[in-house]
Amino acid sequence: MDLDKRPASPAPGRYEPGDGCLTTAIRIPVRIVVLVLVVPVRMVWDLLAAGTRALHRSVFRPFGRGIAFVCSWVYETLLTPLGRALGVALWWLGRALFVWPWVALWRYVLVPVAYYGLLVPLVWLYTSVLTPIGHGIAFVCSWVYETLLTPTGHVLGVVLGWLGRALFVWPWVALWRYVLVPVVHYGLVVPLVWLYRQVLTPIGHGTLWSLTWLGRGIVLIAAGIWTALVWLVVTLLITPLGWFHRSVLAPVGREIAAALGVAWRIAGQISRAVGRGLKWLARVLIGQPVSWFYRSVCTPVGHVLRDRVWAPARKAAAEAGRAVGSALRSAGETVRQARRDAWRALAGAPRPAEPVAAPVDGARTLGSTTTVPGAVPAPEISLRKQV
Repeated sequence: MDLDKRPASPAPGRYEPGDGCLTTAIRIPVRIVVLVLVVPVRMVWDLLAAGTRALHRSVFRPFGRGIAFVCSWVYETLLTPLGRALGVALWWLGRALFVWPWVALWRYVLVPVAYYGLLVPLVWLYTSVLTPIGHGIAFVCSWVYETLLTPTGHVLGVVLGWLGRALFVWPWVALWRYVLVPVVHYGLVVPLVWLYRQVLTPIGHGTLWSLTWLGRGIVLIAAGIWTALVWLVVTLLITPLGWFHRSVLAPVGREIAAALGVAWRIAGQISRAVGRGLKWLARVLIGQPVSWFYRSVCTPVGHVLRDRVWAPARKAAAEAGRAVGSALRSAGETVRQARRDAWRALAGAPRPAEPVAAPVDGARTLGSTTTVPGAVPAPEISLRKQV
């Protein structure tokens, strides 16, 4: 149950003035009935909520953290190195299977074959055969065009131009200008314009006027019918439904909602009281005996075990560890000393270090080119090579 709930909100304010005596009379029984129905639901709800929170704190959250830790460890320890190794292997395998063979084929097969087998012969053919032939053909064609075709073409073009105009342009222009245009204008356009202005326009105006007044009448009739239908619907349906909603449904719904709210808050108080009672009962029947057993029995026994058993055993284990460590260090030092003695017996005593003489020259110059007064010229040889 919800044992740590917030205090319930205060009771709702009074209703607006105008509640009748019937509403006041049925309010208390309705609230009592709703309270009887809501109390078990509220107690079950509080019990489920408390159990869910406890289950979340005790089971789901630690279990989720454990799963997250295991998944993180598996990912970082196993999957990441395995994925990297697999990626590198697949990369090299892909290059070996799909890149290197095609690169070698292109570089050492296709390029030499195309260059020496196709490009070089074509360049030689173009340079040595086709270019001279093309130059000769161009020279012959230019000479024929400039010497023979140009004068003949000018004369033939003038003659064919006048002949084409005489046969294909002037007859059709005369036919269009002096035959078709007058016939179409005076035989078709003029009668159609007169018919449109004198006959069709008055008929259209009269038809439009008639349709306009007819449409206005139809609109007025439809508006009257719609107004009558709206008045009938409002009078016979909407007004009774509005009165029924305001007088019956709204008060009943408001009372039911208020009763549910009050019953839910009262049920919360009852559930809280029951939870506190169960908590006190559990503390008295289980918590206090367990606490007394822990203070009176477990604590003295634990102190006796700590002082009489665990402390001596830990002290003895520490002394034994120190003794074993000292023995191991002594054995190691003995072994090292024996190894040094054996090596000295086989190889002899170590040779003492000999002192190295310091160089005589106090200053190093650049040979005979120095200008430092009093400096002794020294050979340009490093100390390592001198030794």
